[in-house]
Formats: sequence, C-alpha cells, structure tokens
Amino acid sequence: MERLQAFQTAARESGFIKVKEGAQGTVLWLKKSAPDAARDPHQRMCIDSLTNSVTVYWTAAAGKINSKTFRDVVALQEWFKAGTETTVHR
Repeated sequence: MERLQAFQTAARESGFIKVKEGAQGTVLWLKKSAPDAARDPHQRMCIDSLTNSVTVYWTAAAGKINSKTFRDVVALQEWFKAGTETTVHR
C-alpha cells in the first residue's frame, strides 16, 4: 500500500489529478491537469493495486497511443524529470 501512495504522490507532484477510481477499488485513474509541451497534453495514468504498477498513456503523432509501465516510483519520477528537462531545453 505504501508503494501505491508513493505513486500517487509522484503523480500529483508531476501535475496529475484524480479522475476516477475503479468500482472494485483496484485501479485509480488520473489525468494531467495542465498541458505538457514535452508530451501529449492528454496524458492519463492508471495506478493498479493488483499489479503494484503505474501505466502512463499518451497520444503520439498520427493519433498513435503510447504507454509506459513503471513498477518503481523512482523510475517514474526520473521519467517525469526527463520530460521536464526536454521542455526546458527546447
């Protein structure tokens, strides 16, 4: 449970807000609260308590949906940081 709380904290620190919780309470959906120039402004995130993981979804060129799954909070934070640095250097 601590890992899931850490994922939620990392998500909020990166601008995600809660959208809805699954009926069984096993998943939590979040969305990006403000557009992100480095990645699609329509980013969504699913925190899954059954797999103890987070998957981030975003739309790439030509409407292709991409995703990346994280099982470690530090890896998620580093990925967010890399996206922020990309934005700053543009």
